[in-house]
Amino acid sequence: MAVRGRPRPRIVVAALRIAALAALAGLAAACGAAPGAVGGAGSGAGSGAGTDQAGPVGAAALSASGVTVTETGSTLLYPLARTWAAAYHQQHPGVTVTTAGTGSGAGIEDASDGRAEIGASDAYLSSGDLVTNPRLLNIPLAVSAQTVIYHVPGLPAGSHLQLNGTVLAEIYSGGITRWNDPQIKALNPNLPLPPVTIVPVHRSDRSGDTFLFTSYLSTQDPGWNASIGYGTTANWPKVAGALSEQGSLAVVHGCAATAGCVAYNGISYLAQAQSAGLGEAALANSAKNFTLPTASAINDSVASFASLTPPNETISMIDGPSADGYPIVNYEYAVVSTSQPNAVAASAIKDFLSWVITTGNHASFLNTVGFQALSPTVAELGEDQIKEIGS
Repeated sequence: MAVRGRPRPRIVVAALRIAALAALAGLAAACGAAPGAVGGAGSGAGSGAGTDQAGPVGAAALSASGVTVTETGSTLLYPLARTWAAAYHQQHPGVTVTTAGTGSGAGIEDASDGRAEIGASDAYLSSGDLVTNPRLLNIPLAVSAQTVIYHVPGLPAGSHLQLNGTVLAEIYSGGITRWNDPQIKALNPNLPLPPVTIVPVHRSDRSGDTFLFTSYLSTQDPGWNASIGYGTTANWPKVAGALSEQGSLAVVHGCAATAGCVAYNGISYLAQAQSAGLGEAALANSAKNFTLPTASAINDSVASFASLTPPNETISMIDGPSADGYPIVNYEYAVVSTSQPNAVAASAIKDFLSWVITTGNHASFLNTVGFQALSPTVAELGEDQIKEIGS
């Protein structure tokens, strides 16, 4: 999957921040590699609508089929994917879903090449992906968000640095090098900012997190948009001391070990970042309000896009028009081919995905990783796409 760091058009009208970018994006996403695969039994939840929609094989026959569905890809989704797989297997002992955090780019490649039935991705399919394999679908499974974390000594407990795309672009470009820089002070007049050197951390792999972060910078900073752009990798400017980490968990560990660090990472790793003593930034949205990735702020942002989501569900939701919304939100996608090797496999994939966007979207699953449920409109579009999967 070739990844391009390309300029992003500066969007003025908020409603135009949506799916028109998708066809131009070139965004084979990746969010890093995590070892191992998880499948088999675990504690489950009650059956939902998806469990009765097994297609031509039928629910009873599917449960007795002994089929295995392989999912690889996004490390941001990986913690939740493991939980979904275990709960679904408990309800359907004849179906095992194996999960592996191999990175979104690998997940897309695996789904395209037939090495996995489901590829998980933080970003939607690029036009290049669809040229390579026009049978691919990207189906939203849940709503996620990205956080900006930091290791800044001396800040009061419970405080949150306020940052925007322009300041972050300057940090990652090497223009701002200390935490007490006047531009950061202007956003945080009441915080005792230390003269500590800033250590920007970015992902070394093809990362959906990099796609989300650079999309935010490109939307808010014209200079970044013109010189770096956005993508699953970036031509990062040379900054003294900058760190490059592979995978979401490595970002947390690297930042925790480095005073002065600032980094971007998926919300499913926020609890680990906080446990490691890292701070969480409030980010400026399109209305110049600073928001944290709370449930209400994420849902406010996503609500602006629900009615604009196209039938193929390919859409960018970065820096939307909501005055109270969090600016870096996304769908977590299942990348699936419409052509599966046989009817049993197709029915198992369809049933599992339908279960995920119904029962699997219950708060008992999503709250543990900070995700939010799909809107009924988006879930219905997902069901329509799932119906396209066959053998």
